[in-house]
Amino acid sequence: MTFSEIVAQGCREWQLPVTPEAIARMERFSDGLIEKNRVMNLTAVTEPEEIALRHMLDCLFLLTVTDFQGKKVLDIGCGAGFPTMPLKCYDPQLDITPLDSTAKRIRFIQESCDALDIPIAPVTARAEEYIQKKGVRESFDIVVSRAVAPLNVLAELCLPYLKVGGLFLPLKSKNAAGDQEVEQGRSAIRALGGTLEGAREYAIRGMDYPHQVLVIRKTAHTLGQYPRRFAKISANPL
Repeated sequence: MTFSEIVAQGCREWQLPVTPEAIARMERFSDGLIEKNRVMNLTAVTEPEEIALRHMLDCLFLLTVTDFQGKKVLDIGCGAGFPTMPLKCYDPQLDITPLDSTAKRIRFIQESCDALDIPIAPVTARAEEYIQKKGVRESFDIVVSRAVAPLNVLAELCLPYLKVGGLFLPLKSKNAAGDQEVEQGRSAIRALGGTLEGAREYAIRGMDYPHQVLVIRKTAHTLGQYPRRFAKISANPL
């Protein structure tokens, strides 16, 4: 199957409407990712069909979990643009801020969006430092993150950005290690004002392991002492 056929079929299986224009944007981004990856380490996945499965569809599943329309979204540790770019290619008007500490990755996202005529305002910063910017704390409706850190560390980086009532949606593997990670993260989630409401499990055709999006609701304000410096977070997770 081609890139476009894989994306279209996956979206049909999830009853997620997708336009030919959106798929074309995703394919153009994929082509640019492969080209840039020849001179910059952006992804270990370098075949278009694998990008369609492992990057595009994996991230697009988020759109089945909650309504992103009209919401202010933050993507923490976005890397080469995941989940930001699949979501923005799907609907360029989604209000998503990609954040990463590596300037070359953020520059790649900006250049990719410029080429696709997609509005974007990416941020080069560490999550535990950007939170200090005026007006940023507890200002987002949704925070997403993929392949960044264990949940007990990730929660401290992400939950302080959410409004009370907002959703933290980390993408995680669904296996024994993933289940253990969730258990180890429960105390951190509670301490930071979150409530684990559940998980949405999904499978991607052709991939041999299941995935899940954890659904974590911000139910109370996060204490101002969080997040701590990253060295303290990683050395002594909540």
